[in-house]
Amino acid sequence: MGEIIKGKIVKGIAGFYYVKAGNTVYQCKARGIFKKLRIVPTVGDIAQIEVPPDGDALVFEIELPRKNIFVRPAISNVDCFVVIFAAADPVPNLRIIDRFLVMAEKNHAGIILCINKTDIGSREDIEKIENIYKEIYPVCCVSAVTGEGIDRLRNLMKDKACAFAGPSGAGKSTLLNFLNPLALAETGEVSQKTGRGKHTTRHTEIFDMQYGGEVFDTPGFTSFDILESTEEELQHLYPEFEPFLGKCRYDNCKHLREPECAVRDAVVRGIVQKERYTSYAGQLLEIRENERIKYL
Repeated sequence: MGEIIKGKIVKGIAGFYYVKAGNTVYQCKARGIFKKLRIVPTVGDIAQIEVPPDGDALVFEIELPRKNIFVRPAISNVDCFVVIFAAADPVPNLRIIDRFLVMAEKNHAGIILCINKTDIGSREDIEKIENIYKEIYPVCCVSAVTGEGIDRLRNLMKDKACAFAGPSGAGKSTLLNFLNPLALAETGEVSQKTGRGKHTTRHTEIFDMQYGGEVFDTPGFTSFDILESTEEELQHLYPEFEPFLGKCRYDNCKHLREPECAVRDAVVRGIVQKERYTSYAGQLLEIRENERIKYL
């Protein structure tokens, strides 16, 4: 029997898992019993591995329960999501951003909102987005070209296991390279035809940050399964709704057309941002439609 070592899975490619323990990364196979137990080793998992005198190491135990786990892309034990979107090129889509935020809230992960490419976005547009979110989440305006906001972002991420998320073309890989040049993540341009970014991250990998903490670099947003919440859950995944929940006329109010709705009243009074409410209503209708299709 080889030496038993505890580490973290930092990459998985073609049936091999790369487990980092201390300053060493071990290439490992996984025990066949994992398939029988329906346990899939995932990037971010804490694992026990057996290291033989020669040959590949073996992942023989995964530390459960995980803090959280995501299916597409497959990552686990995320402390915080850094939701990155561009101030311009491509134009930010708030509804897509809010879907990411719902996904993070549902899985009990912290959130940092990162507005990238401030060097090409207008100050007016950037401030408009800041005003929508700044009372709910930490907002950091950055530029991987000028270095604006990078120190603040580093401080917000320090000592956390952070996953970069956001639409393609937002500059996630460029920003990762700026934060840690050793990562050398591939970057791509925004397609002139579609206005969307070209996917440059082909697998998930964890990179250590020089200032403390680590980052999951993941494939593009189309891989995220981010609308699995129920109607009842969704209202609790918008933190600014919480002070008003339970204060509507009807106990089962979903805050769409019901009379004397405290949430909609807060929107009218400007306490809840209209853009956020619009995202909520759109997601709720989408959940209802998905449920209707499921039972056809």
